Amino acid sequence: MKFIKFTFIILSVLLFVCCSKQSKSKFIVVENTLNIDRSFETIELTKEFLEVEDLTTIGIRNNSSNKIQISQLVDIDGDGVMDQLLFQPKIAANSKEKFEIITVSNEERPISEEICYSRFVPERTDDYAWENDKVAFRVYGPTAQKMIEDNIPGGTLSSGVDAWLKRVDYPIINKWYKKTTDKTGSYHEDTGEGLDNFHVGVSRGVGGIAIKKDSSYYFSKNYTDWKTITTGPIRTSFYLNYNDWDVDGNTIQESRIISLDKGSNFSKFEISLTGTASVSAGLTLHEKDGVVSGNNENGWVSYWQPHVDSELGTAILASKEYFVDFEKYDTDKKDLSNAYANLNVVNNKVIYYAGFGWVKSAQFRNPQEWESYLNEFSMRLKSPLIVEILE
Repeated sequence: MKFIKFTFIILSVLLFVCCSKQSKSKFIVVENTLNIDRSFETIELTKEFLEVEDLTTIGIRNNSSNKIQISQLVDIDGDGVMDQLLFQPKIAANSKEKFEIITVSNEERPISEEICYSRFVPERTDDYAWENDKVAFRVYGPTAQKMIEDNIPGGTLSSGVDAWLKRVDYPIINKWYKKTTDKTGSYHEDTGEGLDNFHVGVSRGVGGIAIKKDSSYYFSKNYTDWKTITTGPIRTSFYLNYNDWDVDGNTIQESRIISLDKGSNFSKFEISLTGTASVSAGLTLHEKDGVVSGNNENGWVSYWQPHVDSELGTAILASKEYFVDFEKYDTDKKDLSNAYANLNVVNNKVIYYAGFGWVKSAQFRNPQEWESYLNEFSMRLKSPLIVEILE
């Protein structure tokens, strides 16, 4: 009888220890070391960092408010397994915020609109377009290129990046394409949501790349292949491939992953390149009636210009690892005048950010506010949020 009681006590203790271990909470702490409040900066959590087997049941709860955070799962390599969990915390200046890692069901997850969105657009030749709550862009595909090469009207031959000037914080890509293809309207006319009146041509638009050899710039042609990686409330990202292109007898291989996060005016370009140690990312100068400015210390170049009945700022930013300097290239050849950020290619890769601010969107009123945003963006790049795990 004593043996049975003793065994029962041991089993009870083991059960208590096991249950206590299973129910032990796990937390992460996010620290902001800057003297500014921070939001709309995306934290990427992996299975390895969280030490979990599956991200699909993971949620993030703010320890102060007890609210489950809006999050997004991302399958980066397309193998059906989620690789990242994204969320955007709000962290006050010089402070830390604690978050609990919890198990959640789909019903418990906060529902949020798919603000960050991108897709292939076969109904408009073969554009690839993307947007968030601030900005929208598009690039051009192989069919548009072939139309130009075959002298068919309506094509586009350009690896430049087009800017769609939106004035609203909800998605417009599908709506604008639909009214144009249905002939019920045009995205070249502003009916209150904004419009596409940004000319690209063979220019670099907002962030297209070029390679300089002697006094000439060389470009790739249109993208050849695409793949959407993710869309959601926090981020959209996609892959583009380009045919090999020539720089004065030197072959360049190029592919890129472009992403755009909620709340940002800048797309992130992660470009894989072989055949060059440097590259330039450009901003079209359009009528050359604007002002090129830059800051080598903070790693940005900007072009502020009059634009139809408003004003527009475009910019490219990069970290110290990539940013070398900037220059203004002015020529009489149509669409070839650009402001360039000159960038290092490190281990066959270059990373930079390109985007814009339109006065009519009411996000920026003047070039001073625009450049203040660029300098703050640079500060955030230099001092990313620090994430630590607590057991």
